[in-house]
Amino acid sequence: MNIHPKLRLGLTAVTLVVAALALLVSGLSTIESNEWWIRIWDFPRLQILTVIVVAAIALGLLQGRRFSWIIAPLLVAGGWQFYRIMPYTMLQSPEVALADASLPDETCFSFVSLNVLQYNRDYGRTSRLLKREDPDIVLLLETDAAWQTALEPVLSRYPSRLDRPLDNTYGLLFATRLPMASGTIEDIAEPDTPSIMAQLATKHPFVLMGLHPRPPHPGQDTEERDAEILIAARRAARLDMPVIAIGDFNDVAWSNTSQTFKRIGGYLDPRIGRGTFATFPADLPWLAWPLDHVFMTEEFTLRDIRVLEDVGSDHRPVSARICLTPRAGAWRNDRPDTVTAEDRETAAEVMEEYREDQAEEARGED
Repeated sequence: MNIHPKLRLGLTAVTLVVAALALLVSGLSTIESNEWWIRIWDFPRLQILTVIVVAAIALGLLQGRRFSWIIAPLLVAGGWQFYRIMPYTMLQSPEVALADASLPDETCFSFVSLNVLQYNRDYGRTSRLLKREDPDIVLLLETDAAWQTALEPVLSRYPSRLDRPLDNTYGLLFATRLPMASGTIEDIAEPDTPSIMAQLATKHPFVLMGLHPRPPHPGQDTEERDAEILIAARRAARLDMPVIAIGDFNDVAWSNTSQTFKRIGGYLDPRIGRGTFATFPADLPWLAWPLDHVFMTEEFTLRDIRVLEDVGSDHRPVSARICLTPRAGAWRNDRPDTVTAEDRETAAEVMEEYREDQAEEARGED
């Protein structure tokens, strides 16, 4: 490239710094730890991969083979990042089959799941979206009393409800027009951090879990989040009926925790082979990653899954139409991944760390 030597030197220096940082955070993301400053690098793998590719190309153009000593590890790190996200590209075959178009309506249902952002007061956009989509199931997270009041005209149309509005950004509102045999709201791992479990029915009964554990951030490591996710997985594995899990997991689909949850719970992921379906942050789709999830056991097939428009939250809504077809699903879908000894060991370690953390907090309160 015909570039002034001083400009070339400056561009090379900047690119080397960026490349070194990309290698550092890629290395951190391979460490098994619940420290927040390590676990956050699970999230932006696609963005890190983009930085790695751009840095490697730039160094090649600026310096040719002189910088092969760093281009080679960049390619290794890029391969690792791509390996983690590849299942959520078109290069992988879907593991959840599309539903037969001739299925009767009574075997299928729709849902919308949305973290509304408690401090978002543009209630009208969410209300209009729910009226337009008219889902059979609604799960709204970060809902306080003001959100409950504002959306009551829409949610009152649903005969079954599970509501726990809170002002700590972990409230929830759940509504369904499907017959609900039972439903509970429970703090699985942390106080005032509720989840729901409801037994619903189309032609066949199934269980729906709605989760919203707390995210990793400065001062908040991942013991509680991981414990809630894995406790929910163990419960799903013990249920003798189909299960769907939805909600804002505050974790990306390709993380070790989410993948362990998937295997222990016997789940399939309808996004595999179809895309990341990134939802956060809502106003920066090029930077977004998938925090809002839908996992299902093998008895379900998929009509469609979509990420809907920005409604003023920092998350975008997830919408899906799903059919409960036990025989067809078990025949046409991939088999769930086998639970490994490493999965059991990981779950045991997570629960041990969670119990130790809870004991330490109890001692601190005393």
